[in-house]
Amino acid sequence: MSTQQDAPGSARLAEILATRIDEYPDFPAPGVLFRDITPLLRDAGAFREIIAHWRAMVPAGVEYVVGTEARGFVLGAPLAYELGAGFIPVRKAGKLPGSPASLRYDLEYGSAEVQIPEGSLPAGARTLVVDDLLATGGTAAATIELTRSFGVELVGASFLIELEGLGGREKLPADVPVTTVWSIPD
Repeated sequence: MSTQQDAPGSARLAEILATRIDEYPDFPAPGVLFRDITPLLRDAGAFREIIAHWRAMVPAGVEYVVGTEARGFVLGAPLAYELGAGFIPVRKAGKLPGSPASLRYDLEYGSAEVQIPEGSLPAGARTLVVDDLLATGGTAAATIELTRSFGVELVGASFLIELEGLGGREKLPADVPVTTVWSIPD
């Protein structure tokens, strides 16, 4: 299941995103077009509008928002706050003390590992995965799998931006509802 919201004010949201997302060709590697959300974060009013719109897209009753390092923290935490939900960070390997839950996964250019602090999510909790960008889908799929390992009710995965042409959505489990604030036919 997938949706992109067309709520009242969607023209305004499109204008905000089109003018407050910078693009850097060939970063971090040749052929990659990096989208930087710093201008959006810097504009308090625009950031507030985006979070308010995003909040309206989220299913009711979310108890926890899981955000992927690092920009998923920046977006997921204020979204969790607005929802009255807890926030759980998904970190890169080696950043958490104790015995975090871990998942190693393959990327198009190597492998990576994500971790969630042990005991962070109670079984059955209504949980939403959030990140800034859905591109090739590797990190999002790993975050979903790791989150599910806690026995939660995963109510969806939600992204600020989806780069449609990179096939990331197809790598996510078909039973996970996916929402995006802004889709770009990349």
